[in-house]
Amino acid sequence: MAYIFPVNGVLPTMGADCFIAPNATIVGDVEMGEQCSVWFNAVVRGDVNSIRMGKKVNVQDGAVIHCTYKKTKTVIGDNVSIGHNAIVHGCTIEANVLVGMGAIVMDNVHIGSNSIIAAGAVVLENTVVEPGCIYAGVPAKKVKDINEELINGEINRIAQNYIMYSSWFKNI
Repeated sequence: MAYIFPVNGVLPTMGADCFIAPNATIVGDVEMGEQCSVWFNAVVRGDVNSIRMGKKVNVQDGAVIHCTYKKTKTVIGDNVSIGHNAIVHGCTIEANVLVGMGAIVMDNVHIGSNSIIAAGAVVLENTVVEPGCIYAGVPAKKVKDINEELINGEINRIAQNYIMYSSWFKNI
């Protein structure tokens, strides 16, 4: 059974048709929209500030979403994929974004819609990622603009696949 706990009397809430893996951890002031999924060994910690997730957000295996006490909350828009072992901390991610495997997104980062943060990228504190581009590297920098093929072929495809994958586990 997943670890879902209140912190200071605030219990996480989830929209309809969400999948939470049996060993995922979700605590505190966390709100998720419909069709979200939190996968194996992922942690969503709303203990020190709030975490708001839109619809169709997937938090893949080993990823961590957190924030900073009395400083930064985390806001994630619709149709966002947080890759395996990524860290998303005290930032804003608009709709239709892919955060690649092992990427780190620090406090006060703002990622515009239709963007990709490449696997292993480190997006430093206070960075603004403009909509429709790819950021990669350490520290992460813009490497190119995104075309419609990448938006549909990567961002939308991955988010939609995770809705399908979660359906495989709902009757277990």
